[in-house]
Amino acid sequence: MAHVNTTDVINDVHPCYHIDNLSYVLTSSPSFTCVSLYMFLALLSVVTICGNLLVIMTILYFKQLQNPTNYLILSLAVADVLVGLLVFPLSMAFSLSSCMYHEDLFCKIRGSFDISLSTCSILNLCCISIDRYYAVCQPLTYRAKMNHCVVVIMILINWGVSALIATGVMIAGLQNEDCEERCLIDVVMENTIGPILSFYLPVVIILCIYLKILFVALRHAHSIHISTKPGLTVSKIERKATKTLACVLGVFLICWTPFFLCITFLPFIDVLVPVPVIEMLNWLTLSNSMLNPFIYAFFYSWFRSAFRMIISGKIFQGDYANSALF
Repeated sequence: MAHVNTTDVINDVHPCYHIDNLSYVLTSSPSFTCVSLYMFLALLSVVTICGNLLVIMTILYFKQLQNPTNYLILSLAVADVLVGLLVFPLSMAFSLSSCMYHEDLFCKIRGSFDISLSTCSILNLCCISIDRYYAVCQPLTYRAKMNHCVVVIMILINWGVSALIATGVMIAGLQNEDCEERCLIDVVMENTIGPILSFYLPVVIILCIYLKILFVALRHAHSIHISTKPGLTVSKIERKATKTLACVLGVFLICWTPFFLCITFLPFIDVLVPVPVIEMLNWLTLSNSMLNPFIYAFFYSWFRSAFRMIISGKIFQGDYANSALF
């Protein structure tokens, strides 16, 4: 992600690093805290990779799941599995705090993957919300507006925009080396324009769309209540819509908002940020890639049925690609 202006934070040493010539250097004799931290992060990486690979295998194998909606989920899973494969290991070897003081080639590579894949993950979530909007709010025109061609174009735009944002932020970071102090234009690019394009704007879109979906769902529930009078059914519909949207929005905002608020506002108010706080917020954002399979895939009963068939090895005992999952 982008830099955080944390002058003199270097005095607050990362548990897996020591200070050498005013730079963070990975320690050759890690402490118990460091080993425990890296074991935990390695576990997060493995869960992220396995969970998203399971989603990818499920959509590619079962023909019934190969539809425009699930292609968006597939794109999200690809971005998230790359976060587990690339960003997690690189972030463990070249931490955010260490790269703030000694930004070599590997730090730039780490930052590029971090920004592009995280942005792509967010944009995929945005596209999924758009798909759900047409499915719930405009069901009669849904198949015409959200066909395979449209979804493929959305996916290509997601990955292209993510690459452009990452390139722009990285160029701004490289230009900082030519300034005695951080150039204002680069600070604005890294800490304001970048977060707006890769987080704040998609979040506003997602919030507006899901609120619209919620209102439509409640209106449908009210119509059912008027026509059939099943008070219990209305209550269940309302609770299901509310819980689903609260889960989707809550987990997403909890994981991403703190870090982006930190990198957006702290450079302008020159507040000292402890290294553990920076690291915790950075890993919190990456953990969203681990949680996405549970939110966007495990929630659906047909995905759970497909997962059980894959995990149990049943698909290797015969041809189940055309199985009826729902």
